[in-house]
Amino acid sequence: MSFLASTPSPEAQPGIRAGLTELIALREQARRLDLAPRGRVLATRSGGHLSRFRGRGMEFDESRVYQPGDDPRNMDWRVTARAGTPHVKLFREERERPVWLLVDQGPAMRFGTRVAFKSVLAARAAALLGWAAVDRADRVGGLVFDETRHLERRPAARGGGLLPLLERLTEPPMAGGRGYDSLEVAAGHLVRLVRPGSLVAVISDFAGVHPQSGRWLAQLAAGSELLLIMVHDPIEAAAPPPGRYPVTDGLRRGVLDLTGMRSRASYEQRYATRTQTLELLARRHRAHLLQLVTDEPVGPALARGLRARAG
Repeated sequence: MSFLASTPSPEAQPGIRAGLTELIALREQARRLDLAPRGRVLATRSGGHLSRFRGRGMEFDESRVYQPGDDPRNMDWRVTARAGTPHVKLFREERERPVWLLVDQGPAMRFGTRVAFKSVLAARAAALLGWAAVDRADRVGGLVFDETRHLERRPAARGGGLLPLLERLTEPPMAGGRGYDSLEVAAGHLVRLVRPGSLVAVISDFAGVHPQSGRWLAQLAAGSELLLIMVHDPIEAAAPPPGRYPVTDGLRRGVLDLTGMRSRASYEQRYATRTQTLELLARRHRAHLLQLVTDEPVGPALARGLRARAG
Protein backbone atom coordinates (compact mmCIF):
# COMPACT_ATOMS: atom_id res chain seq x y z
CA MET A 1 0.00 0.00 0.00
CA SER A 2 1.43 3.42 -0.94
CA PHE A 3 0.37 6.97 -0.31
CA LEU A 4 -0.44 8.58 -3.63
CA ALA A 5 1.72 11.57 -2.79
CA SER A 6 4.77 9.31 -2.60
CA THR A 7 4.49 7.65 -6.01
CA PRO A 8 5.68 10.02 -8.77
CA SER A 9 7.27 8.62 -11.90
CA PRO A 10 10.83 7.25 -11.46
CA GLU A 11 12.21 9.96 -13.75
CA ALA A 12 10.68 12.79 -11.69
CA GLN A 13 12.35 12.21 -8.33
CA PRO A 14 15.39 10.36 -6.97
CA GLY A 15 14.79 7.79 -4.29
CA ILE A 16 12.11 5.94 -6.27
CA ARG A 17 14.53 3.46 -7.83
CA ALA A 18 18.21 2.83 -7.17
CA GLY A 19 20.76 3.45 -9.91
CA LEU A 20 23.53 1.02 -10.81
CA THR A 21 26.21 3.72 -10.65
CA GLU A 22 25.05 4.59 -7.13
CA LEU A 23 25.14 0.96 -5.98
CA ILE A 24 28.61 0.38 -7.40
CA ALA A 25 29.88 3.59 -5.79
CA LEU A 26 28.86 2.28 -2.37
CA ARG A 27 31.89 0.00 -2.39
CA GLU A 28 33.97 2.69 -0.69
CA GLN A 29 31.48 3.00 2.19
CA ALA A 30 31.32 -0.77 2.50
CA ARG A 31 34.90 -0.88 3.75
CA ARG A 32 33.60 0.44 7.10
CA LEU A 33 31.35 -2.56 7.68
CA ASP A 34 32.42 -5.45 9.89
CA LEU A 35 31.25 -8.76 8.44
CA ALA A 36 33.66 -10.90 10.44
CA PRO A 37 32.00 -14.14 11.52
CA ARG A 38 30.93 -14.45 15.15
CA GLY A 39 32.89 -17.72 15.45
CA ARG A 40 34.19 -20.65 13.46
CA VAL A 41 32.11 -21.45 10.42
CA LEU A 42 31.85 -24.36 8.03
CA ALA A 43 32.81 -23.64 4.44
CA THR A 44 34.41 -25.34 1.48
CA ARG A 45 37.05 -23.19 -0.24
CA SER A 46 40.22 -21.19 0.53
CA GLY A 47 39.59 -17.66 1.70
CA GLY A 48 39.48 -15.49 4.80
CA HIS A 49 37.60 -17.36 7.55
CA LEU A 50 38.50 -20.07 10.00
CA SER A 51 36.63 -23.31 9.49
CA ARG A 52 36.03 -26.44 11.52
CA PHE A 53 37.73 -28.52 8.84
CA ARG A 54 41.08 -29.87 9.97
CA GLY A 55 44.14 -29.88 7.75
CA ARG A 56 47.16 -27.78 6.73
CA GLY A 57 46.24 -24.12 7.05
CA MET A 58 47.39 -20.80 8.38
CA GLU A 59 46.04 -21.00 11.94
CA PHE A 60 47.39 -23.41 14.59
CA ASP A 61 44.58 -25.18 16.45
CA GLU A 62 45.97 -27.77 18.89
CA SER A 63 48.30 -30.72 19.32
CA ARG A 64 47.32 -34.35 19.71
CA VAL A 65 49.02 -37.76 19.99
CA TYR A 66 50.58 -38.96 16.73
CA GLN A 67 48.51 -41.52 14.81
CA PRO A 68 49.69 -43.76 11.94
CA GLY A 69 49.30 -41.86 8.68
CA ASP A 70 49.88 -38.39 10.16
CA ASP A 71 52.21 -36.14 8.17
CA PRO A 72 55.65 -36.15 9.89
CA ARG A 73 56.11 -32.53 8.81
CA ASN A 74 53.43 -31.61 11.38
CA MET A 75 55.32 -33.06 14.35
CA ASP A 76 55.12 -30.85 17.44
CA TRP A 77 58.59 -31.45 18.83
CA ARG A 78 58.16 -29.30 21.94
CA VAL A 79 55.03 -31.16 23.11
CA THR A 80 56.63 -34.48 22.12
CA ALA A 81 59.68 -33.74 24.30
CA ARG A 82 57.55 -32.57 27.20
CA ALA A 83 55.02 -35.44 27.06
CA GLY A 84 57.42 -38.19 26.10
CA THR A 85 55.09 -39.39 23.33
CA PRO A 86 54.92 -38.21 19.69
CA HIS A 87 52.46 -35.34 19.06
CA VAL A 88 51.47 -33.58 15.86
CA LYS A 89 50.10 -30.10 15.23
CA LEU A 90 46.59 -29.60 13.89
CA PHE A 91 45.58 -26.54 11.92
CA ARG A 92 42.33 -24.75 11.11
CA GLU A 93 42.19 -23.83 7.47
CA GLU A 94 41.12 -20.39 6.33
CA ARG A 95 38.22 -20.70 3.90
CA GLU A 96 35.81 -18.51 2.01
CA ARG A 97 32.32 -17.98 3.37
CA PRO A 98 29.34 -17.95 1.01
CA VAL A 99 27.23 -14.82 1.53
CA TRP A 100 23.58 -14.87 0.44
CA LEU A 101 21.47 -11.72 0.00
CA LEU A 102 17.69 -12.21 0.01
CA VAL A 103 16.26 -8.84 -1.07
CA ASP A 104 12.54 -8.03 -1.04
CA GLN A 105 11.41 -5.60 -3.74
CA GLY A 106 7.69 -6.41 -3.56
CA PRO A 107 4.76 -3.97 -3.57
CA ALA A 108 4.95 -3.14 0.15
CA MET A 109 8.60 -2.16 -0.31
CA ARG A 110 7.81 0.38 -3.03
CA PHE A 111 6.72 2.92 -0.47
CA GLY A 112 8.26 5.89 1.27
CA THR A 113 7.41 9.33 2.62
CA ARG A 114 10.94 10.45 3.57
CA VAL A 115 13.98 10.57 1.29
CA ALA A 116 13.56 7.20 -0.49
CA PHE A 117 11.35 4.17 -0.96
CA LYS A 118 12.00 1.17 1.28
CA SER A 119 12.98 -0.76 -1.85
CA VAL A 120 15.78 1.75 -2.52
CA LEU A 121 17.08 1.40 1.03
CA ALA A 122 17.02 -2.37 0.64
CA ALA A 123 19.03 -2.08 -2.58
CA ARG A 124 21.61 0.14 -0.91
CA ALA A 125 21.89 -2.20 2.07
CA ALA A 126 22.37 -5.19 -0.23
CA ALA A 127 25.08 -3.35 -2.16
CA LEU A 128 26.93 -2.35 1.02
CA LEU A 129 26.82 -5.87 2.46
CA GLY A 130 27.76 -7.40 -0.88
CA TRP A 131 30.78 -5.14 -1.40
CA ALA A 132 31.90 -5.66 2.21
CA ALA A 133 31.82 -9.41 1.59
CA VAL A 134 33.68 -9.12 -1.73
CA ASP A 135 36.41 -7.09 -0.04
CA ARG A 136 36.80 -9.92 2.49
CA ALA A 137 37.28 -12.38 -0.39
CA ASP A 138 33.91 -13.99 0.32
CA ARG A 139 31.72 -15.37 -2.44
CA VAL A 140 28.48 -13.43 -2.86
CA GLY A 141 25.17 -14.52 -4.35
CA GLY A 142 21.52 -14.21 -3.56
CA LEU A 143 17.93 -13.80 -4.61
CA VAL A 144 16.21 -10.53 -5.57
CA PHE A 145 12.46 -10.77 -6.05
CA ASP A 146 9.20 -8.94 -6.50
CA GLU A 147 5.75 -10.10 -7.52
CA THR A 148 6.63 -10.09 -11.24
CA ARG A 149 10.03 -11.82 -11.40
CA HIS A 150 13.09 -12.95 -9.49
CA LEU A 151 16.81 -13.27 -10.09
CA GLU A 152 18.89 -15.96 -8.42
CA ARG A 153 22.68 -16.12 -8.44
CA ARG A 154 24.85 -18.70 -6.73
CA PRO A 155 27.74 -17.25 -4.67
CA ALA A 156 30.70 -16.33 -6.85
CA ALA A 157 34.03 -14.64 -6.18
CA ARG A 158 35.17 -11.11 -7.02
CA GLY A 159 31.71 -9.68 -7.58
CA GLY A 160 30.69 -12.23 -10.17
CA GLY A 161 27.55 -13.06 -8.22
CA LEU A 162 26.93 -9.59 -6.82
CA LEU A 163 26.89 -7.43 -9.95
CA PRO A 164 23.91 -9.18 -11.62
CA LEU A 165 21.96 -8.77 -8.38
CA LEU A 166 22.78 -5.07 -8.23
CA GLU A 167 21.67 -4.62 -11.82
CA ARG A 168 18.39 -6.37 -11.06
CA LEU A 169 17.86 -4.05 -8.08
CA THR A 170 17.80 -1.06 -10.44
CA GLU A 171 15.02 -2.46 -12.64
CA PRO A 172 11.27 -1.81 -12.21
CA PRO A 173 8.67 -4.60 -11.94
CA MET A 174 7.93 -6.31 -15.25
CA ALA A 175 4.32 -6.15 -16.41
CA GLY A 176 2.82 -9.59 -16.87
CA GLY A 177 5.71 -11.41 -15.25
CA ARG A 178 5.60 -13.96 -12.45
CA GLY A 179 7.80 -13.75 -9.38
CA TYR A 180 7.33 -14.51 -5.70
CA ASP A 181 4.27 -13.13 -3.95
CA SER A 182 5.81 -13.05 -0.49
CA LEU A 183 9.04 -13.18 1.45
CA GLU A 184 8.06 -16.55 2.86
CA VAL A 185 7.75 -18.09 -0.63
CA ALA A 186 11.07 -16.61 -1.75
CA ALA A 187 12.81 -17.79 1.43
CA GLY A 188 11.34 -21.25 0.95
CA HIS A 189 13.20 -21.41 -2.37
CA LEU A 190 16.44 -20.09 -0.91
CA VAL A 191 16.60 -22.65 1.89
CA ARG A 192 17.19 -25.35 -0.72
CA LEU A 193 20.33 -23.55 -1.90
CA VAL A 194 22.05 -22.34 1.28
CA ARG A 195 24.70 -24.61 2.74
CA PRO A 196 26.06 -24.62 6.32
CA GLY A 197 28.74 -22.03 6.96
CA SER A 198 27.01 -19.25 5.02
CA LEU A 199 26.06 -15.76 6.03
CA VAL A 200 22.43 -15.06 5.02
CA ALA A 201 21.12 -11.48 5.03
CA VAL A 202 17.35 -11.08 4.62
CA ILE A 203 16.43 -7.49 3.71
CA SER A 204 12.72 -6.68 3.84
CA ASP A 205 10.03 -4.79 5.72
CA PHE A 206 8.76 -8.21 6.89
CA ALA A 207 5.21 -6.99 6.33
CA GLY A 208 3.81 -10.52 6.29
CA VAL A 209 5.81 -11.91 9.20
CA HIS A 210 3.86 -13.94 11.74
CA PRO A 211 4.77 -16.23 14.65
CA GLN A 212 4.49 -19.27 12.36
CA SER A 213 7.27 -17.91 10.11
CA GLY A 214 9.69 -19.94 12.16
CA ARG A 215 10.12 -22.78 9.69
CA TRP A 216 12.00 -20.92 6.96
CA LEU A 217 13.90 -18.88 9.54
CA ALA A 218 14.99 -22.05 11.30
CA GLN A 219 16.09 -23.61 8.02
CA LEU A 220 18.13 -20.56 6.99
CA ALA A 221 19.70 -20.29 10.44
CA ALA A 222 20.64 -23.98 10.59
CA GLY A 223 24.45 -23.99 10.52
CA SER A 224 24.63 -20.44 9.12
CA GLU A 225 24.71 -16.92 10.48
CA LEU A 226 21.44 -15.06 9.84
CA LEU A 227 20.98 -11.30 9.57
CA LEU A 228 17.43 -9.92 9.53
CA ILE A 229 17.45 -6.35 8.24
CA MET A 230 14.10 -4.66 8.70
CA VAL A 231 13.42 -1.58 6.55
CA HIS A 232 10.63 0.79 7.51
CA ASP A 233 9.32 4.29 6.91
CA PRO A 234 8.69 6.59 9.92
CA ILE A 235 5.02 6.92 9.00
CA GLU A 236 4.56 3.17 9.55
CA ALA A 237 5.58 3.40 13.20
CA ALA A 238 3.66 6.59 14.05
CA ALA A 239 0.36 7.51 12.41
CA PRO A 240 0.27 10.74 10.39
CA PRO A 241 -1.93 13.64 11.55
CA PRO A 242 -5.67 12.83 11.77
CA GLY A 243 -7.30 12.75 8.34
CA ARG A 244 -8.42 10.68 5.38
CA TYR A 245 -5.59 9.66 3.07
CA PRO A 246 -5.87 8.37 -0.52
CA VAL A 247 -3.82 5.18 -0.93
CA THR A 248 -3.03 2.71 -3.69
CA ASP A 249 -1.29 -0.62 -4.10
CA GLY A 250 -0.54 0.16 -7.73
CA LEU A 251 -3.74 -1.44 -8.96
CA ARG A 252 -6.50 -0.44 -6.59
CA ARG A 253 -7.28 2.87 -4.90
CA GLY A 254 -8.86 3.49 -1.54
CA VAL A 255 -9.01 5.81 1.44
CA LEU A 256 -7.20 5.31 4.74
CA ASP A 257 -9.35 6.85 7.46
CA LEU A 258 -7.24 7.96 10.41
CA THR A 259 -9.61 10.53 11.82
CA GLY A 260 -10.55 8.59 14.98
CA MET A 261 -8.46 7.66 18.01
CA ARG A 262 -9.33 3.98 17.67
CA SER A 263 -8.27 3.78 14.02
CA ARG A 264 -4.99 5.56 14.80
CA ALA A 265 -4.26 3.23 17.72
CA SER A 266 -5.00 0.18 15.54
CA TYR A 267 -2.73 1.57 12.81
CA GLU A 268 0.23 1.92 15.18
CA GLN A 269 -0.44 -1.41 16.89
CA ARG A 270 -0.02 -3.28 13.59
CA TYR A 271 3.53 -1.99 13.25
CA ALA A 272 4.31 -2.66 16.93
CA THR A 273 3.06 -6.24 16.56
CA ARG A 274 5.24 -6.77 13.50
CA THR A 275 8.41 -5.60 15.26
CA GLN A 276 7.64 -7.60 18.39
CA THR A 277 7.05 -10.73 16.32
CA LEU A 278 10.31 -10.24 14.43
CA GLU A 279 12.24 -9.68 17.67
CA LEU A 280 10.76 -12.88 19.10
CA LEU A 281 11.68 -14.89 16.00
CA ALA A 282 15.20 -13.42 15.94
CA ARG A 283 15.80 -14.50 19.55
CA ARG A 284 14.29 -17.91 18.94
CA HIS A 285 16.53 -18.62 15.94
CA ARG A 286 19.62 -16.76 17.19
CA ALA A 287 19.48 -14.28 14.32
CA HIS A 288 20.78 -10.71 14.39
CA LEU A 289 18.08 -8.08 13.91
CA LEU A 290 18.99 -4.70 12.42
CA GLN A 291 16.62 -1.86 11.54
CA LEU A 292 16.90 0.75 8.78
CA VAL A 293 14.68 3.82 8.43
CA THR A 294 14.05 5.60 5.13
CA ASP A 295 15.05 9.02 6.49
CA GLU A 296 18.47 7.88 7.81
CA PRO A 297 21.66 7.13 5.82
CA VAL A 298 22.04 3.41 5.25
CA GLY A 299 25.81 3.07 5.66
CA PRO A 300 26.15 4.44 9.21
CA ALA A 301 23.01 2.59 10.37
CA LEU A 302 24.36 -0.71 9.03
CA ALA A 303 27.77 -0.08 10.59
CA ARG A 304 26.17 0.52 14.00
CA GLY A 305 24.04 -2.59 13.73
CA LEU A 306 26.95 -4.79 12.71
CA ARG A 307 29.11 -3.45 15.55
CA ALA A 308 26.34 -4.35 18.00
CA ARG A 309 26.19 -7.83 16.44
CA ALA A 310 29.90 -8.31 16.95
CA GLY A 311 29.75 -7.21 20.58
